[in-house]
Amino acid sequence: MDIIKRNNVKVLGKGKKTMLFAHGFGCDQNMWRFITPAFEEDFKIVKFDYVGCGKSDLSAYHPERYSELQGYAQDIIEICNALQLEDVIFIGHSVSCMIGVLAAIEQPNVFSNLILIGPSARYVNDTNYSGGFSREDLEGLLDVMDNNYLGWATFLAPVVMKNEDKPELTKELQDSFCSTDPIITRKFAEVTFFSDNREDLTNLSKPCLVMQCTDDAIAPDNVGQYIHNQIQDSTFIKMEATGHCPHLSHPEETIAIISNYLKTHAH
Repeated sequence: MDIIKRNNVKVLGKGKKTMLFAHGFGCDQNMWRFITPAFEEDFKIVKFDYVGCGKSDLSAYHPERYSELQGYAQDIIEICNALQLEDVIFIGHSVSCMIGVLAAIEQPNVFSNLILIGPSARYVNDTNYSGGFSREDLEGLLDVMDNNYLGWATFLAPVVMKNEDKPELTKELQDSFCSTDPIITRKFAEVTFFSDNREDLTNLSKPCLVMQCTDDAIAPDNVGQYIHNQIQDSTFIKMEATGHCPHLSHPEETIAIISNYLKTHAH
């Protein structure tokens, strides 16, 4: 199988060291368009769509493989192997943060640093752990996805974006949710929201940057702090950006934080 075609992989930039950008749930690589131009002069940029998202090859979607986040981590590993990448700076948003963690645990030689934007290791509240949602909350969301596919996107998009002064971004996210295959998106939602990667964090041996947004309904403050505390070599930055998508709503701050981190932490 042609991995590059399967995942709609795009490679650009003038540098030798690679930055790999991994999009979040219900999104695609276009969500990085405000960020990647700032790094094209100094880095090789790799963007892609997970199987089932964006302009990926939908025929490559296998429910069993993608029934857990490890299947999506395999997408990342196979892309890196196909491009013969090493020493990669991984930049992941939302659920891609844990997907990147899984990939880096499995293939540590491929990655140098992980930059995690709005990460969560578990979305469901648990004993002595507040993930931000009750199981009933999330089961209710999945029920809405089953019964009113357009309705769930209309409800979830403003909660995720949380920038009322930028309605065009909320509309873009809503359209992105609705543009993907409903069955695949419903399954990805279930895998995303009911995964528990807390124990994986201590197995990560790579330096990480944890970027925590202000007023993030999807990944609250305590979640970012938890991840920072569990990963041995991690740096925590609390952003002024509100919501869950700072790469769209606050690209300048996002770029500045990534740039400053790489100046001191990139191998």
